[in-house]
Amino acid sequence: MQHRRDELNRSPLLIRGYVAGQFTDPSGAAEIAVIDPTTEQRVATLCESSADEVDRAVVAARQAFDAGPWGRATVAERQKALLAIHDVILAHADELAVLETINTGIPLSQTRHVHIPRAAYNFRFFAEYINQSGGEVFTQEPGLMSMVTYEPIGVCALIGPWNMPLGLTAMKMAGALAFGNSCVVKPSELTPLTVTRVVELIEGILPKGVVNLVNGRGQVTGTALVSHPGIDMASFTGGTVTGAAILGSLAKGIKGSAMELGGKSANIVFADADFDQALDAAMMSSFMNNGQMCLAGSRIFVERKIADRFIDSFTRRTKALKIGDPLVDGTEIGPMINQAQRERMARYAESGIAEGASLLCGGHRYSNVNAGYFFEPTAMLAPSNDIAICREEIFGPFAALQVFDEEEEVITKANESEFGLVGYVWTDNLERAMRTASALRTGTVLVNTPIVRDLRTGFGGYKQSGLGREGAKGSQAMFTEMKTTIIARAPRTMPRIGMAGE
Repeated sequence: MQHRRDELNRSPLLIRGYVAGQFTDPSGAAEIAVIDPTTEQRVATLCESSADEVDRAVVAARQAFDAGPWGRATVAERQKALLAIHDVILAHADELAVLETINTGIPLSQTRHVHIPRAAYNFRFFAEYINQSGGEVFTQEPGLMSMVTYEPIGVCALIGPWNMPLGLTAMKMAGALAFGNSCVVKPSELTPLTVTRVVELIEGILPKGVVNLVNGRGQVTGTALVSHPGIDMASFTGGTVTGAAILGSLAKGIKGSAMELGGKSANIVFADADFDQALDAAMMSSFMNNGQMCLAGSRIFVERKIADRFIDSFTRRTKALKIGDPLVDGTEIGPMINQAQRERMARYAESGIAEGASLLCGGHRYSNVNAGYFFEPTAMLAPSNDIAICREEIFGPFAALQVFDEEEEVITKANESEFGLVGYVWTDNLERAMRTASALRTGTVLVNTPIVRDLRTGFGGYKQSGLGREGAKGSQAMFTEMKTTIIARAPRTMPRIGMAGE
């Protein structure tokens, strides 16, 4: 693992686009350094895709869709390809996990056992799903049969995030490909290593032009992609501000979209909950993935009856988290993705104190290292739900705790948010669990369980957390066009107009 990092420091990778089955010529492209956030050393040089290269990628995807075999491939043929991609990812799981950790700073225990298997499973899930899903037939209208079928939408622009680069981008790729589309993939310019490596690994599994790769900054490559007239839809995971800008570009061309955006998820712990389970889950949902995840349950509401005990235990465990090199066994918190994110953490710690919150632990740059964008895992006790640390998405290992007295009170506070991605509820009272789940304005509610995804269900958010859903029927709606065909089962009786001319 360390030898791989040393190798990349000596000879950084060259990240290029991939168009119509070939990696592109890097000459003349703007170069962007890809940095290992643990060492602050360059591990790759990204050749930014210009508008011309984006155009070539979209044209290749369009030709592959309009004239190639993939859109007309049978379910069995698509299944075979998707399962082959699943297998090749798992065959290279160790390599991909190390690359993901070097690129993101996320502990290897998480990339190896969560991120990479999840990326592979996405392809297996959709291979199985398309063999079971089907259209619909309606015969309620006398003499008519109405058939609903789902056809591939066409060329999909798939824009992945930096916090779970392969897992979340693979979700988009698997869904788009399963339904017969071609695609142009753009990973974050901060974390392109694993997506690029998977594109290399799957070469030959799919017809040329079905998967194309472009790289670069959102304002350059991303803008050229989402404003291109040749795409049919865009799926984006990332920040709300960027998502709004993409929607504006898509609206000009009347293009489809799916947006999985930010979150500020409430994590409600009632006094009757299993204390240890709720505490374990609060730690996990605040600090897993270095706290850099949209479904973090780091806005923690604790019922007053257990608040002192819970806050004390949470604080002690947060202080005990092992911070360090994410390639080293036992590391629980790695660095932030870059210096800007570390500085963002510091600003929120300062604003929390200025607005009356109590610092329980952390709040400062982690100094026991020689390099890296490390920040101490932070917990603050907030005086109300109205301050920035309780309202705005921080996207780091930063928990804001509040105390509540009544069920109705905490539901109101939980819903006082611009976001509505996930909500967490901890209680042993089934009726309360059902009432709370029903009242929360979020796309997903998790009751007595930490972060988990079931791909058979839809995942997405209310309000500024996004549009559309990923997973099973959600992805089918995203990546297909619904077509209705109405067939007469018997001759139709119609008024015979214009008969005076006979």
